[in-house]
Amino acid sequence: MKLTFVGADHQVTGSCHFLQACGKNILVDCGMQQGSNPFECCEMPVDEAQIDYVFLTHAHVDHSGNLPLLYARGFRGRVFTTEASADLCSIMLRDCAHIQMQEAEWKNRKAKRNSGLQPVEPAYTMEDADGIIRNIVPCAYDKDVEISDGIRIRFTDVGHLLGSASIEVWLTEGGVTKKIVFSGDIGNKNQPLIKDPIYTKEADYVVMEATYGDRYHAKQKEGYVSDLAEVINKTFAKGGNVVIPSFAVGRTQEILYFLRQIKADNMIPDFPRFEVYVDSPLAVEATGIFQKNIYTCFDEEAMELVHKGINPLNFPGLKLAITSEESKEINFDETPKVIISASGMCEAGRIRHHLKHNLWRPECTILFVGYQAAGTLGRILIEGADEVKLFGEAVEVRAKITQLPGLSGHADKGGLLEWVNAFEKKPDKVFIVHGEDTACSLFAECLRSEHGHDAYAPYSGTRVDLITGAIEFEASPVAVKKRMRSVSDVFARLLAAGQRLIAVIYKNEGRANKDLAKFADQINSLADKYDQ
Repeated sequence: MKLTFVGADHQVTGSCHFLQACGKNILVDCGMQQGSNPFECCEMPVDEAQIDYVFLTHAHVDHSGNLPLLYARGFRGRVFTTEASADLCSIMLRDCAHIQMQEAEWKNRKAKRNSGLQPVEPAYTMEDADGIIRNIVPCAYDKDVEISDGIRIRFTDVGHLLGSASIEVWLTEGGVTKKIVFSGDIGNKNQPLIKDPIYTKEADYVVMEATYGDRYHAKQKEGYVSDLAEVINKTFAKGGNVVIPSFAVGRTQEILYFLRQIKADNMIPDFPRFEVYVDSPLAVEATGIFQKNIYTCFDEEAMELVHKGINPLNFPGLKLAITSEESKEINFDETPKVIISASGMCEAGRIRHHLKHNLWRPECTILFVGYQAAGTLGRILIEGADEVKLFGEAVEVRAKITQLPGLSGHADKGGLLEWVNAFEKKPDKVFIVHGEDTACSLFAECLRSEHGHDAYAPYSGTRVDLITGAIEFEASPVAVKKRMRSVSDVFARLLAAGQRLIAVIYKNEGRANKDLAKFADQINSLADKYDQ
């Protein structure tokens, strides 16, 4: 019974933890790395084809975005997640694949113009996204799910995103049962739309995030609406646009909720009919999924509006841009407007086009409403860059760059402490992950010195024996280095196919000799064909 930390250790994105128990290999989350991370992540402890299950906390790409890559490398097991997360993954993972394929196409066009550059393959394709989506098993909140002999899980609403959950995992091996709770991303209390986090009472081990483990949010929700209205008022008075880089799932819907209230309360009297453009097909689809899950996920305040016949996410002047032509037309209209577009960290998607059209205009405002990981374009802008490159062109930053403080789907330090201190008996150990280096270290020290927890912030590669609680291998931080690609993308796909073949061979152990002989002959025939 082992736990190995793979991703989002002393860094925020790429969440991934590896469990070995009851003869099964299990991942908890399989996230994509975003921005520049300071430390290397260890290799997956086994070939992807040998992984049996994935337990997914929620649909954000830093937790789910590498699931299609897992499939591309041979994984054919089942992915267990909540019903709403399953709905969101069905659109988000396809969107990720679309972006991967677009970026590969752009790089290959560039390679044709510059001799010496090698063509590239996307990390994964739409077929890989479709394949992993077919393997997702939707689960209800608060229901025990028997996975296999000795493995049982339960999802608890943790209030971070529609469908987000902490996952309780019970493992029984050799007559010993241990319970591990993976927090996922812990939600901020009193958020619009979704419910507050529900606490868990018992655990032997806890693996919890620390995104804001070293700080407190500046304001509660009551200040968001007036702050947002003030930004819009001032920008419109100058004749500019308010451009909001926003995560398509979660944050966009919260901003729409606030904008409906601003309109209803006539908080911008000089521009009462101002238009709001949501320029993200993914955000539009996600909003539909939010409305589908009203009765299981919305909080009391949102439900009050629903019972009055008011749609919390719709209002006069809301425009949805689906096609690329509709997206382009937004910037040809000189009327001051609010533009909400993805991605939230400005790393890809249509937001980069809107930045190109608005960053150089001093009358405009770029308003950030979410966390910006180190190395992302969003973080670079917040840190005061005078110039950035977009689509190969230098763009001067003359627009006002600002943030809406306190608007976060993550609990701050106080909320994290409240969550972990809700356990009725202190866990044997609390592992701190999913935070920048300083946040993880400071939060772990806070738990040890001020709250009496046995807390530890592992680096990627650290392995723990869950029976004894002993740390079998304590990894050291390995700084990221730029490395030359050793094999082509296509050859990497071939290696992954070979790994999957090995996994399939082991799974067929015990079948009839006749079937195994036929299988062996087929493999040898294929090998003979390519061994010449």
